[in-house]
Amino acid sequence: MYNDKIILITGGTGSWGNELTKQLLEKYNPKEIRIYSRGELAQVIMKRKFNSNKLKFIIGDVRSLNRMNEAMHNVDIVFHLAALKHVPVCEDNAWESVNTNIIGVENVIRSAISNNVNIVCDISTDKACNPLNQYGACKSVGEKLMISANNRDNNLNTKFVCVRAGNVIGSNGSVIPFFEDLAKKHKVLPITDINMTRYFMTLPQAITMVFKAVSDSKGGEIFVTKMPAANIKDLAEVIWSHYNDEPMKYEVIGARSGEKQHEMLVSEHESKTTISDFEFNIILPMNYQHVLAWQGYPLMKDESYTSNQNIMNKHEIKSMLQDAGYLK
Repeated sequence: MYNDKIILITGGTGSWGNELTKQLLEKYNPKEIRIYSRGELAQVIMKRKFNSNKLKFIIGDVRSLNRMNEAMHNVDIVFHLAALKHVPVCEDNAWESVNTNIIGVENVIRSAISNNVNIVCDISTDKACNPLNQYGACKSVGEKLMISANNRDNNLNTKFVCVRAGNVIGSNGSVIPFFEDLAKKHKVLPITDINMTRYFMTLPQAITMVFKAVSDSKGGEIFVTKMPAANIKDLAEVIWSHYNDEPMKYEVIGARSGEKQHEMLVSEHESKTTISDFEFNIILPMNYQHVLAWQGYPLMKDESYTSNQNIMNKHEIKSMLQDAGYLK
């Protein structure tokens, strides 16, 4: 479905965008991939990395409706990755998070409908589920905007779907390369909470989820990958012990503003309309026609899906990190 199509990736120079572009070029034959982002240096680096005449780079911000409309002209498929994603940054710059993570989403929706885009896939986060912090609250509103866009009166052709992801190993600013760098230098590792747990997934897993959402969506679903979770202190110890023989040097610094002890991917209320297959939980919209389209799939068994379930042991954490290219 990507062959001979024009594809737009907002926030396309990030780690997700690079992996998505890589897989689109390797597996398919798109007509054009438009990389839409704010930073010229990141675009220059990405252009040199791929060196493909199928890539077109556009400087722009999702906050600008006019620029989004220009970028989306003749586009078939949109992957919306652009976001302010770091919890402390969004806490300290609350309105900026609203501008990017809510108003930016609305601009993507309006532009997609105006340009008769076939499908828009929005990349969301576990923090949007039962949100505590500013980032999660904004992403939750963004999800609801995307899902409800399927039913707008002026929407004649465009499907909107969301994917809800955990922490992607090695994504820009993530904890794993941060811990690894400190461990290599034998420096103290800052641990927020020794009981804190988080979901983790690899970039290829994340892109697999995105492709499934685009191919299987009827419009209005939230796709959630079934993924393992890790205790943060266990994760730090695995990384430390790979580079050091001595006991781990760490300091408990306390949770940052807005951080949860455990993350959630499907809430108690959502579980009542969530179906399950081998790899994914799929949260259905509160829309009778869509529920009918997914008949035959079993409902999710658990009342919720949280990161203090399915915890990896240290051996499993080490295998996960090595599979993702860490602990060399």
